[in-house]
Amino acid sequence: MKISQKQNNDVTILDINGDIDINSSPEMREAFENIANAKTMKVVINLNEVSYVDSSGLATLVEMLKKTRSYGGKMRLASLAPKVKSLFEITKLEKLFDIFDTEEDAGVNF
Repeated sequence: MKISQKQNNDVTILDINGDIDINSSPEMREAFENIANAKTMKVVINLNEVSYVDSSGLATLVEMLKKTRSYGGKMRLASLAPKVKSLFEITKLEKLFDIFDTEEDAGVNF
């Protein structure tokens, strides 16, 4: 998995490239710690290059969302592949997360 971070005005965007599973979840959690420690208010997780998420990956994303909300921040997901989006629907997590079709849509009107 590869994680890159960029800024678009006051929105921090994490681009994830690769599967989010038991092996890569700790790396994603570590990358997010810096964002949480800085109390970043607007975060978009771009999942455009993610084709697979397992239960530990889902748990990590939920943990990241809760941590962001704990200090008043907001986190959005963007560009989910159909298979990944289906997983969020099956697990009912689409009701917990704000999910957008594109990174651009997610970064607007935060």
